[in-house]
Amino acid sequence: MSGLDSQEIKDAYDAVRSDKDETNWLLISYAAATGRDLKLSGTGKGGLSELAAYLDDGQAQWGYARVEYANDTESKRVKFILVVWIGNSTKVMRKARVGFETAEVKKVLSHHSIQVDATDKGDLDEKDIVPRLRRAGGADYNGGRG
Repeated sequence: MSGLDSQEIKDAYDAVRSDKDETNWLLISYAAATGRDLKLSGTGKGGLSELAAYLDDGQAQWGYARVEYANDTESKRVKFILVVWIGNSTKVMRKARVGFETAEVKKVLSHHSIQVDATDKGDLDEKDIVPRLRRAGGADYNGGRG
């Protein structure tokens, strides 16, 4: 798939994964209204709420985000999520291709604990995502509480 192998996407992915970089999300979108080419369409330091603000209701897009949360008073965990966004106004043919494109995106954004399939920006609320990350991560030091 054209575009996913770009240095720009690789650099953004490395930045999100790095403990030394403040970048905590990236967003991949289609490069044009038609065609399969993908491009990096944004990065940021403002977490899931900032990423959600960049999601386009008329697009299929893929986000990758670093989520940090406290396990207990002594420790912090860092996990990564893959967001598969299909906006409510996305054209039918784009929606039909999302599964194929997602398989290719996963090859590039390969290290993630969970995949979040989203059609509403509220699907990216940390209060809902952190409990899923805790369950995916094994040990839960909060007795199941989010």
